[in-house]
Amino acid sequence: MRKIAILLAGILLCGFMAGEVGAARSGGTFNFCAPYGGDLLTLDPHRATATNDMLVIMNLHRSLYAWDPDNNHPKLELGEKVEASADGLVYRIHLKKNVKFHNGRRLTAEDIIWSYERVMSPKTTSASARFVRVIKGAKGYEDGKANKISGLRKIDDATLEITMENPVDPSYNLYEVGTAILPREEVEKKGDGFGSDPVGCGPFKFVKWVRGSEIVMAKNPDYYEKGKPYLGKLIYKIMPEGASRDVAFRAKELDATVVGSTQYPVYKADPQFSKNMVEVAELFTRLIGFNPKYEPFTKKQVRQALNYAIDSRLIIQKLLKEKAFPCVGYLPSTSPAFDPQAKGYEFNLPKAKALMKEAGYEKGFTFECIGSNSEAFGVVVVEAIMPFLKQINVTVKPQQLEGAALADRVRNLNYQAFIWSISSGAGGDPLEALRRWYSKNPSTAGNYLDYNNPEFDKLLDTASQIRDMAKRVELLRKADAIFREDAPIWFFNYNKAVVAHQPWVHGIKPVAIEMMYQNMADVWIEESSPRAREK
Repeated sequence: MRKIAILLAGILLCGFMAGEVGAARSGGTFNFCAPYGGDLLTLDPHRATATNDMLVIMNLHRSLYAWDPDNNHPKLELGEKVEASADGLVYRIHLKKNVKFHNGRRLTAEDIIWSYERVMSPKTTSASARFVRVIKGAKGYEDGKANKISGLRKIDDATLEITMENPVDPSYNLYEVGTAILPREEVEKKGDGFGSDPVGCGPFKFVKWVRGSEIVMAKNPDYYEKGKPYLGKLIYKIMPEGASRDVAFRAKELDATVVGSTQYPVYKADPQFSKNMVEVAELFTRLIGFNPKYEPFTKKQVRQALNYAIDSRLIIQKLLKEKAFPCVGYLPSTSPAFDPQAKGYEFNLPKAKALMKEAGYEKGFTFECIGSNSEAFGVVVVEAIMPFLKQINVTVKPQQLEGAALADRVRNLNYQAFIWSISSGAGGDPLEALRRWYSKNPSTAGNYLDYNNPEFDKLLDTASQIRDMAKRVELLRKADAIFREDAPIWFFNYNKAVVAHQPWVHGIKPVAIEMMYQNMADVWIEESSPRAREK
């Protein structure tokens, strides 16, 4: 009995200690990084365009919805309940009553209406207007044909009604950082200065911006989520150079950092770093697009043959050092409509040769492939596939272009083939992601393949009319299967985005829409952090 009592006491003690370690701790300073490009341009979400700006902005401000990385879709953020009409056009949102801006004023339905009208105003020239445009009357307001957005109606201070232009779920548009809800009085008082001295309702309040160096924020004590944020201070270090981030992380000056392709194999091999890396298949698909007007690519057998002839997994292993996930279809594994039962193209040289013979191209052909200088999805990858395609008598001529020139040629279908990384998320909505390849969508709007398949279109049309998400997903999986079987592209990989963090850090999540879009309200640090006691 005494042994059992001691054993039970030990179990209870271990459980208590585990609970202590697992309990979120408040306080301390967190040093993160803003890694893309150079200095930030603005902290005004309605005027922001760069990812570097957005990843900082999202922790100062809040949008009506927010991305939920745990469930991989948007969730209601500033509201406590939403009621949708049967036809999917009208959404009544009951707002949380404890949301306050950093100036102490409570958020109301009027703030949401004013913010969306500011986004749509020609004076703002907001890149996020495309997200608000799904609301009825938003386009008319944008064009100056109306003095308000007709699809927005205040029921009372805590209730807002949104009528959509078409039956679409507003959450996939209105979670975007660029649609954040702002306090009108602060924006109008500060004018253009609001972008460098912002006031939001997010978990952190703006403190200072040292140009080219860092953005400093402090805990918002009036934040609407009880007990959050845990951190006392959040600092974004502006660090576009991977080598500099690596040095700072190793010196423990950064609590977390994005890991690039150069550092990835080194970090994976490190016995400590490898334990503290969060990875996700971001909603970007790397591919080679085939121009359907170039004669060999009119044959489906040829397009399929190219997919079978290339050992994508070997290229990912040797060239990309495993910093990618092999493609299955167009939709990545983190898409809500990804089919876990689906199988992609495996390396099968005999099958590739048989398909080439069936298509009448046993002797092969030559084509040009344009691309950028990207190590992950540029001409270096084209050079890597050349030996594989030689085995089916196909010769590839790579041509490197500057980014703007490449985009111009792709959008105008001025290519035989192109290699690129294309967003396969469309805000996380798989229906909108697949709409890129809808036959009526022009190349200038994203259908860079001039893809046209009536069966594919019909599935998307049907899916758009269905409110039951399970049934919609089933149709979208069928559409993705058609696209995969049609093989209008070489299915290469999904980007593997990686954040490494120090062992004292908790709460970093695998965010598929953009790994650096971390909700820092959820992050906390242990006592072992060198900045645990900083205020």
